Amino acid sequence: MRSLKPILLIEDDDVDAMTVKRALKELKVTNRLVHKTNGEEGLNHLNNANGKNPCVILLDLNMPKMGGIEFLRITKADEELRKIPVIVLTTSRSEQDKVESFDLSVAGYIVKPTDYTKFVDAIKTVDLYWTLSELPTNGG
Repeated sequence: MRSLKPILLIEDDDVDAMTVKRALKELKVTNRLVHKTNGEEGLNHLNNANGKNPCVILLDLNMPKMGGIEFLRITKADEELRKIPVIVLTTSRSEQDKVESFDLSVAGYIVKPTDYTKFVDAIKTVDLYWTLSELPTNGG
């Protein structure tokens, strides 16, 4: 059986990280969730992934040490890392953050809903679009 690629969550808020984890479990997404608390930790993880890059990165923007925009600048300048889809999952409604994120080739920008049901719906959209839980293929 082929192992699924992990999901990389870069989020400094423990409550939001637990909400993402809970939503993924509720949606029966079986990919392993790797949680890092800032862009620097996320970048270190990617640089030491030994070719096992995540299928998607869920990225907060406002974090200590290295924020999401700086993380995006670095990863999108890297030939290999730029291929990983990044979805911004943030509380920021700033037009500048949205424009800068899309200029840096994010695949999506989701303002974190405060309501859990809407949060699950947001994660469901990610799951449907990227089909996180891969279907088995013939010949394996």
